[in-house]
Amino acid sequence: MELDGDKETKSGKVYYIDTNSLHVPRENTEIVSPLKNGMIEDWGCFQAILDHTYNKHIKSEPNLHPVLMSEAPWNTRAKREKLTELMFEHYTIPAFFLCKTAVLTAFANGRSTGLVLDSGATHTTAIPVHDGYILQQGIVKSPLAGDFISMQCRELFQEMNIEIIPPYMIAAKEAVREGAPPNWKKKEKLPQVSKSWHSYMCNEVIQDFQASVLQVSDSPYDEQVAAQMPTVHYEMPNGYNTDYGAERLRIPEGLFDPSNVKGLSGNTMLGVGHVVTTSIGMCDIDIRPGLYGSVIVTGGNTLLQGFTDRLNRELSQKTPPSMRLKLIASNSTMERRFSPWIGGSILASLGTFQQMWISKQEYEEGGKQCVERKCP
Repeated sequence: MELDGDKETKSGKVYYIDTNSLHVPRENTEIVSPLKNGMIEDWGCFQAILDHTYNKHIKSEPNLHPVLMSEAPWNTRAKREKLTELMFEHYTIPAFFLCKTAVLTAFANGRSTGLVLDSGATHTTAIPVHDGYILQQGIVKSPLAGDFISMQCRELFQEMNIEIIPPYMIAAKEAVREGAPPNWKKKEKLPQVSKSWHSYMCNEVIQDFQASVLQVSDSPYDEQVAAQMPTVHYEMPNGYNTDYGAERLRIPEGLFDPSNVKGLSGNTMLGVGHVVTTSIGMCDIDIRPGLYGSVIVTGGNTLLQGFTDRLNRELSQKTPPSMRLKLIASNSTMERRFSPWIGGSILASLGTFQQMWISKQEYEEGGKQCVERKCP
């Protein structure tokens, strides 16, 4: 992840870390992520980010602070042990703890039991949490999430013949009237950027479009109703501007009803509402009321306009009459995007949590295997 102006050098590679330096066009610079499927895949990159965090943000020695990290509920034993070893051996931290993201999200919302619906970029998952523990058998994943919506937006722009020009290419632009061809000047002397970097910059334009224009219809998509919805005006970075009508409801509909999306093969994918009900259905009947009673909505993709209203409506139709449905969704963008971090900061500062840490001594006596015992 070519991430801050500050380079971190690992194994001959130079990493640029942080938002600002990520946006500087450079030759032969690939955008990489240390994660794959929510688990650490590229350890060199992960270490570069940790080094950067310690040097530029925490600005103190790693051996002074215990570390709590979040992990995906499906993280593997080998990866957990490798991370534990890295933190104690390489960073010599005094204490360590690993906690599942869904549990931290529940804590961030003041709950220890509930169903966490997390919709981010790569996947949407429903994860049942009971008394601070994850019920593995009830986890349901769907690949319909933010990236899927971005892909639909890309297709829309292709159909409308709108070219996506990221801001880094633009030297100057003129205001043009609605629907008219854009009038802009390209920057001279641009470095030869890599495909992955250019596509990352285009994606940022698409994400802004998603947040500004798209809206989830409050009932199943209907062509007539959508045609009567007010249009939204949006201007591309190069000055091209136009109004968007029915398509702004049609695109996000795929999250809730994947049956009409073209190009999804065999279409056995679950919409968001089904992901939740399937997950609850796979849990013990005695704990279902507690899950319906706090469905916690988190992840950047849930910030689409109308997402929670539609989810609430779908779930209230599917909730058994004997149970009360309650949807918990924070109104703050930051809280929804970073709820595991907030939950972690709450957990790590609790007096009762202090005996839960894996101490350096325990690690030295029990080895990296102790993470399986101490961090469920």
